[in-house]
Amino acid sequence: MGGKPACTLGEVKNRADLIIYWGGNPAECHPRHFTKYTLTPKGKFTPNGRKDRTMVLVDIRETPSARAADIFLQIRPGRDFEVLTALRAIIKDQPVDPERVAQTGLTLDQLRDLAGRMKRARFGVMFFGMGLTMTRGKYMNSSAILTLAAELNAFTKFIAMPMRGHGNVTGADTVLRWTTGYPFGVCFNRGYPRYNPGEFSTIDLLVRGDVDAVLVVGADPAATMPQPAIEHLKRVPTIVLDPKVSTTMRIARVGILTAATGISAGGTVYRMDEVPIPLRPALRSPYPTDEEVLRRIRQTLAARTDE
Repeated sequence: MGGKPACTLGEVKNRADLIIYWGGNPAECHPRHFTKYTLTPKGKFTPNGRKDRTMVLVDIRETPSARAADIFLQIRPGRDFEVLTALRAIIKDQPVDPERVAQTGLTLDQLRDLAGRMKRARFGVMFFGMGLTMTRGKYMNSSAILTLAAELNAFTKFIAMPMRGHGNVTGADTVLRWTTGYPFGVCFNRGYPRYNPGEFSTIDLLVRGDVDAVLVVGADPAATMPQPAIEHLKRVPTIVLDPKVSTTMRIARVGILTAATGISAGGTVYRMDEVPIPLRPALRSPYPTDEEVLRRIRQTLAARTDE
């Protein structure tokens, strides 16, 4: 499970002629994405760079990324799953009800045009962001876009890749995948890993109030999660390991400052295309690394268990 990535951003730069951003705003959130990997770079099969590519943006509103798009499809909030399902039907020549498509904010002709472009592409890629994964449908939306990419491979080469929001999120997913077989939403309460997004995902557990203690390592959920999840973080003992005083650390019972990975602590980070990058510390830090703190906690718990 931890082998060579299915596709790297380097392959996208060299080969992709149809680029679709769904539920993301790379112009503001990933400002180097256009110029380094997708739109403007010249590659082996795209020698003219931007002129050899078509960019489609699918979102609920016109963001700054729309200015770079050749086609902007504005859908209604919470209708991603319906649009993806309709596209899957169209590429397989199945009938689609125009009235139901109209409820998504798009027309049947728009979806047919997009489906045709997908099937005719030499190499297509769909980058999907939190506008898809964290809205109504959540993991079902992710499943739908991944299934659409898989089904398009009956006609051409197509991939789907998430646009990560925070540093080394891909690393956490990759490690979980090669240790448990699952990328996220993993529960160990029965002594073995179980996978069920929507039940074992972090936000769902917090919103339902299923957890009575929280350990946060290198993340700031209180700055990004829904308010019900944040309120539960305030109610239960929350421990935070972070190189800075974050929003979550301010509401935590225990906050431990740690060395910044890649700056004051060595380690391996993963790009969003799952390419590992080893980092050596450039500066010294008076604080311990996350690994050191977690190891001490584990040793203390083991000693108390033996007693």
